[in-house]
Amino acid sequence: LQQAYAVACAKGIKVRAGNILSTDTFYNEVPELWKLWAKFGVLAVEMETAELYTLAAKFKVNALSVLTVSDSLVSSVETTADEREKSFTEMMEIALEIS
Repeated sequence: LQQAYAVACAKGIKVRAGNILSTDTFYNEVPELWKLWAKFGVLAVEMETAELYTLAAKFKVNALSVLTVSDSLVSSVETTADEREKSFTEMMEIALEIS
């Protein structure tokens, strides 16, 4: 995690490290629920990291979830296609550099 954070900072990429929520209810229509999770310090919601870490623990290997935020579930703000492409590319560059 520290290495990925350092790589992102060195590249000038806006980065945050913290808690995320892995859930199968990604598209909940109740913004108040997401605001509550945010009060607890949850930075993002996604659907795969819990399984990634479960498998890593099972097979005794290291794993790191590197995510890109594309939409806000609270404000409904969405990134443009160009913004998504740039941020996804940056995410992949970080992952490749630390692998």
